Amino acid sequence: MAARAKTTKDRPSYRCTECGWQTAKWLGRCPECQAWGTVEEYGAPAVRTTTPGRVTTSALPIGQVDGRQATARPTGVPELDRVLGGGLVPGAVVLLAGEPGVGKSTLLLDVAAKSASDEHRTLYVTGEESASQVRLRADRIKAIDDHLYLAAETDLAAVLGHLDAVKPSLLILDSVQTVASPEIDGAPGGMAQVREVAGALIRASKERGMSTLLVGHVTKDGAIAGPRLLEHLVDVVLHFEGDRHARLRLVRGVKNRYGATDEVGCFELHDEGITGLADPSGLFLTRRDEPVPGTCLTVTLEGRRPLVAEVQALTVDSQIPSPRRTTSGLETSRVSMMLAVLEQRGRISALGKRDIYSATVGGVKLSEPAADLAIALALASAASDTPLPQNLVAIGEVGLAGEVRRVTGVQRRLTEAHRLGFTHALVPADPGKIPPGMKVLEVADVGDALRVLPRSRRRDAPQEAEDRR
Repeated sequence: MAARAKTTKDRPSYRCTECGWQTAKWLGRCPECQAWGTVEEYGAPAVRTTTPGRVTTSALPIGQVDGRQATARPTGVPELDRVLGGGLVPGAVVLLAGEPGVGKSTLLLDVAAKSASDEHRTLYVTGEESASQVRLRADRIKAIDDHLYLAAETDLAAVLGHLDAVKPSLLILDSVQTVASPEIDGAPGGMAQVREVAGALIRASKERGMSTLLVGHVTKDGAIAGPRLLEHLVDVVLHFEGDRHARLRLVRGVKNRYGATDEVGCFELHDEGITGLADPSGLFLTRRDEPVPGTCLTVTLEGRRPLVAEVQALTVDSQIPSPRRTTSGLETSRVSMMLAVLEQRGRISALGKRDIYSATVGGVKLSEPAADLAIALALASAASDTPLPQNLVAIGEVGLAGEVRRVTGVQRRLTEAHRLGFTHALVPADPGKIPPGMKVLEVADVGDALRVLPRSRRRDAPQEAEDRR
């Protein structure tokens, strides 16, 4: 029995360095993550027992715990503070992920300069650029401060050495996938390296009471690259979103141990840097003196923040057997569903054989069902070449039977529309409290909503008259 136990203990096993999958024999390709050449041999772990050790901090009744140590400190960027729940908590570790070129480094360099002060030093460590490149960006966005320290390092030991020398209150690391420890095997960004780097920085943050901002890469699908373990280790996970060809940027909270996860921060990226937008609705609207066919306004909720957005549609005669369906900022499936509902329930037959283009203004993406009614009205307005009334917003989800369903936050949406000067709204039944001075029309189905279009100019009027005969 003793010989058998010894043989089992010394038997080698194999593990994938990317995902951690284990097996008893070597394979060229990991069946879990489909990576080639990542399965390596390692010794079977010895059985260990943990004995009780010395307690570092005595347990206290929860009422006697000092909660002032978890008080957030503002970063100087109000839109980021909104998402974080008031600011950065001492000892908190925040992971900011986003696509390349979206503006992560620009935002964090601005945060680093505005957070630095006599009492709170900031250390900015870059592993992807040289220190001179970061200095050029800092000059462009005016992020120069005597208490902001800059270092270009890719070695974990060197980063920890900078912490001992500078003693910062805020550490910014761009990015965590570029830093590696020489004591751990594997390339930077691998599972073992990310675990070691993140673990060391988290321990340093908790011991020093230092806030830490980590930049993370994303995959082509938009998910955070590397092991999922990284998201579980940190305290806050933020996603930096936005079309690189548009000015709008959104910081969305995914995980937050110190606040809510339904807040969204809005920023505008320009040549001089990045600026927070306390009232971003103006980016999504086109101001005109006269109404234009094919446009409709709606109010979308980004987190808890209502934003007024504009939906545009254009229909032209198709020159090919299969008409085009092009969307920008809208889900193609939602637009296709609204086309089917308008043709079947709204009796608009002019859409099936025409090229249809639909888009949003300002690069905003509308994915919630509350924009269905605005999409349907914009398509109907474009098909009939009839503009909708001015100062009108449409809110509601449209079902396949043509009914207009209730959505969440109708009162907040109406309040935001009224604040921006809109006087009329189309909403589902029972909208709740209506802002004073605003006229609200409750619609039960698409047919009721289409009555806001002047019938004298509708292209499908002859078809409807023929149907009535």
